[in-house]
Amino acid sequence: MKFQNILSETDNGITTITINRPSKLNALNRETIQELHDAFEIAENSPKTKVIILTGSGEKAFVAGADISEFADFSIEEGSKLAAKGQELLFDFVANLSKPVIAAVNGFALGGGLELAMAAHFRIASDNAKMGLPEVSLGVIPGYGGTQRLPQLVGKGRAMEMIMTAGMIDANQALQYGLVNHVTTPEELLDFAEKLAGKIMRNSSVAIASAIRAINANFEDGENGFQVEIEKFGNCFGTEDFKEGTQAFLQKRKAEFPGD
Repeated sequence: MKFQNILSETDNGITTITINRPSKLNALNRETIQELHDAFEIAENSPKTKVIILTGSGEKAFVAGADISEFADFSIEEGSKLAAKGQELLFDFVANLSKPVIAAVNGFALGGGLELAMAAHFRIASDNAKMGLPEVSLGVIPGYGGTQRLPQLVGKGRAMEMIMTAGMIDANQALQYGLVNHVTTPEELLDFAEKLAGKIMRNSSVAIASAIRAINANFEDGENGFQVEIEKFGNCFGTEDFKEGTQAFLQKRKAEFPGD
């Protein structure tokens, strides 16, 4: 599939999706959100993809925010639909993928950009990254999951401060907060992400998908995360990956997981 605003490339089990609007600091407009959904869906369904890396083109920004010009004159109803559709089409969609998604945050990740990074399963950042949710400075609040995922990651108090002040934090502060897992130089960012992806790919993709589902269940209304864990744990015993993993351990050899 050809895209106008993103790049998607698969190599050695890793699909790298790059938001490619550098002249707009990779801001998210409707078309880019749809293209991202399509690219993630293709990667999720491709047997060639084991891990997905998400990043932005250029040196300045991962995603500098949403394209404000698209919704500056929206009504209450239109604003509600914008948030609902965006969450369903991209942000919740990414969070619930069965394949691991690593956000490699290069430069600014603001507003919808930080919300997209938070939808990924975990984040790494270059040391020039700046992150924040500045929506209240525009008279609105984060609408793509920011008020929910930021407190989950950094705690209620820190999330309240970040959102209410509309301020930015740097990569090292994001590391201290637990918003990102690692900080690298800009030059090392993608290489480091690929190394992490390589470590992930040594393990059972079936078990990883089950782990993602169980972890996410703890943050979903009406879900009992412990019960989901029990169910997914039990299901693992019926997989070929479990048979291979346990036999490899007992035989003191490296596992070769079939992925089913």
